[in-house]
Amino acid sequence: MRVAAIYDIHGNLPALEAVLEEIEDEGVDCIVVGGDVIAGPMPGETLSVLQEITIPTHFLHGNAESELLRYLAGKDPQALSERAAGEAYWGAENLSDEHKAFLSEWPATCELQIEGYGNVLFCHATPNSDIKVFTKDTPETKLAGIFERHKAPLVVCGHTHMQFDRTIEDVRVVNAGSVGMPFGHTGADWLLIADEIEFRHTDYDISKAAEKIRQSNYAHAENFVENNVLSAPTKEQARKMLSQLEALQADKE
Repeated sequence: MRVAAIYDIHGNLPALEAVLEEIEDEGVDCIVVGGDVIAGPMPGETLSVLQEITIPTHFLHGNAESELLRYLAGKDPQALSERAAGEAYWGAENLSDEHKAFLSEWPATCELQIEGYGNVLFCHATPNSDIKVFTKDTPETKLAGIFERHKAPLVVCGHTHMQFDRTIEDVRVVNAGSVGMPFGHTGADWLLIADEIEFRHTDYDISKAAEKIRQSNYAHAENFVENNVLSAPTKEQARKMLSQLEALQADKE
């Protein structure tokens, strides 16, 4: 079985379309969409494209979908930031009822039996949380028990927008990176699980993408274009930001 894992699209439709075109050429057997499809400039259009995929596809919710659904249920989004909370409010106003119902059906995790790997667990951040921040640099002691208890030798995650491959208590944990907002470079990152696990990168016409995103009604369109399409945070900037978020979460635990 050949599986494509695409995470953290964040409403970047041009990036998604480029990745899907490459995935079709790879002849994959299924796709896992690992959450945070929304919280970006073109969430409705992005969801519509995903609904039209003919390849068998599994959908997981990320923190962006959870925040939206909590808000729709009359609860506080519990977002990572004030802007992330604002994305939930904006999504509630701009997504169709059909798209909201579609999102509400997504589970937190899925498991696939993949030849050569056994039981593979897919989640957004960790198996128990769609919001917990950890990176390749997080000490293993801080992650003790989180992955081992699920009895999956391979776990695929996303959430932090940076690809990595590390071992945590005998569990191989691989981050698929981000399609719509990768850190460290422009373009789109995703994962192919075949005979080997391959970190994939897809380039697309970022100038045309910027033009298309600027035409959306997204309040942060220009910021998204300048900081996530035409350029991207450096790896050093991203690590610093993620480290701060990780420390903030630890203080709240």
